[in-house]
Amino acid sequence: MEDHSSETFSIRTGEPVITQDITKEERFKTPDFMRAAGVAALANVPIFLPGNRTFGLLQVDDVEPRDFCEEDTQFLRTYATILGPVIDRLHKMQALQSTTERFALVVENARDYAIFVADPQDRIVDWHKGAEKVFGWTAKEAAGMSCSELFTPEDRAKGEDRKEIETARREGSAPDVRWHVRKDGSQVFVDGSTVCLRNPDGSVRGFLKIGQDVTEKHRTEQRLSESEALQRSLIAGVPQLVWRARSVGLRIWSSPQWERFTGQHNQDSLGMGWLAAVHPDDRDLVTAAWEDAEAKGGLDCEYRIRRASDGEYIWHHSRSLPGSGLGFEWLGTCTDVQQLKELQTSQEVMLAELQHRTRNIVAVIRSLSLKTIESSLTLEDFAEAFSHRLAAVARVQSLLSHLGEYERLTFDDLLEAELAAHVSDREKITLDGPPGIRLRSRAIQTFALALHELATNAVKYGALASSQGRLTIRWRLEHGSDGRSPALLLEWVETGVENMPSDDAPAQGSGYGRELIERGLPYQLKAKTTYEMGAGGIRCTILAPIAFDLGRNSPR
Repeated sequence: MEDHSSETFSIRTGEPVITQDITKEERFKTPDFMRAAGVAALANVPIFLPGNRTFGLLQVDDVEPRDFCEEDTQFLRTYATILGPVIDRLHKMQALQSTTERFALVVENARDYAIFVADPQDRIVDWHKGAEKVFGWTAKEAAGMSCSELFTPEDRAKGEDRKEIETARREGSAPDVRWHVRKDGSQVFVDGSTVCLRNPDGSVRGFLKIGQDVTEKHRTEQRLSESEALQRSLIAGVPQLVWRARSVGLRIWSSPQWERFTGQHNQDSLGMGWLAAVHPDDRDLVTAAWEDAEAKGGLDCEYRIRRASDGEYIWHHSRSLPGSGLGFEWLGTCTDVQQLKELQTSQEVMLAELQHRTRNIVAVIRSLSLKTIESSLTLEDFAEAFSHRLAAVARVQSLLSHLGEYERLTFDDLLEAELAAHVSDREKITLDGPPGIRLRSRAIQTFALALHELATNAVKYGALASSQGRLTIRWRLEHGSDGRSPALLLEWVETGVENMPSDDAPAQGSGYGRELIERGLPYQLKAKTTYEMGAGGIRCTILAPIAFDLGRNSPR
């Protein structure tokens, strides 16, 4: 319709239009097709559907000029009023039929969905093709069958069939996600629901049941769930810190072990948040290792991770290989290698100590041999003296070999070993000093040789060789020469010695033993020493500085 036509005016204004002779009409423009058809006069009224919705126009045309009266327009109005609801009903019926056809088409072709209807007593009254395919019963076989027969015996025993109907009746619908029984006795897992159908008065008309056969999906999910549960169980049982990450170390999951060790929640460790638990000095190393991981085909690096319980950083060895499939995930572990690191360090220290001791022993033996040669008159003298001095060296090494990593040999242990090697009867000996004074490693060998020379001289020529002789050995801690560092003061006092040797006798101490005490100890240990020949025997003092172990609150 054109904008200036009588039809357009009538529909827009809702008022009838009468044109008695179109040749004299000046208000509206008559369409050309109407003029060509011979229309000479017209009368029209608009047609409205319920809700005042415009549908169209009812118009009467005449081929001759005509004087349409009020009765004519009233008739048209009445007729248009009747036409509106009739047309609306026809539209609704057409739409309903179309909807019903579409619904039937969907239901008949939804073969993976079991769709059926039951009466208020839950007996099947409408069974579609999808239900036949899912459960196996034909529509004829299923008619009148109780829906409870579709439930497994276990669920019927628990009353699940009755609970489902009562829930739908009370709440309008109920989930129906469970195993069901097929006609042949096999089971099918259905994911569906039961909907309560009601009459206009609210009474129950029946139940609509719709469910999809998801048996394979459910079994796959069940196997996946079991696999994930097994994986979580295995991960929870390993002592390592386990994690999953994307490329370049972007973490997507951290195990409970990581949370317990670092105190960092899984959410906080995601992305690169886990680096907060890594020692600041190791973060660049870890980042570089991740950048090279894909090219190398794996991650393998060591770094320190903070332990939440005490704040200590503990060495861990991190290993990972890229997985396959979507997302290109990395599953990796961090293994505590702190003890291994400490053992490696200890081995290095022990190796260095062994090398140091070996060099020292070689130097000591070389010095012993030279000094023993100088003080020996015959080969027999040399063999005897050298053999005893080597035995003293061996005793010290034996004592050292039984010490732990952080243990130190004490002066009273060293003294006891030397006396035991020379003296069987202790009645003539008085010992006076505190136990547990720890000696430095480099001081032990020199101290041992000095004690050996003093003991040998006492047994052969001094207090232990005389019937009236007495030997008193005292030791204690004093301040060193600097007035601050601790020092060990040893006093060796012999009395009651008869027939003291002459000054030129080797046993008097003019040989290796006296030279060791008067010259060797001051040179090697910064010690202060005295060596005197009294009327009743030898009197010797040694004041040697020793370091102080603050961690153990005892000297070493």
